[in-house]
Amino acid sequence: MYCSACGDERVFERPPCPDGHGADCPEWICTDCGAAVLVDQGPVRAASSPRPSLPTTPASGRTAARRPLA
Repeated sequence: MYCSACGDERVFERPPCPDGHGADCPEWICTDCGAAVLVDQGPVRAASSPRPSLPTTPASGRTAARRPLA
């Protein structure tokens, strides 16, 4: 696997997983420098309620700056 800290292909291994993932732990450690990467985190669960939409109109009282024609 490519290690961005080493700048080359390196051997990675899984450390003991404190989160209880076992063999499915997404964390891998570079055996040369110790940099950690997360691999295959799995699907992300969608939010239970939709996000509020942002306003589409400009804020009141604001006008565009105009430059004089030369």
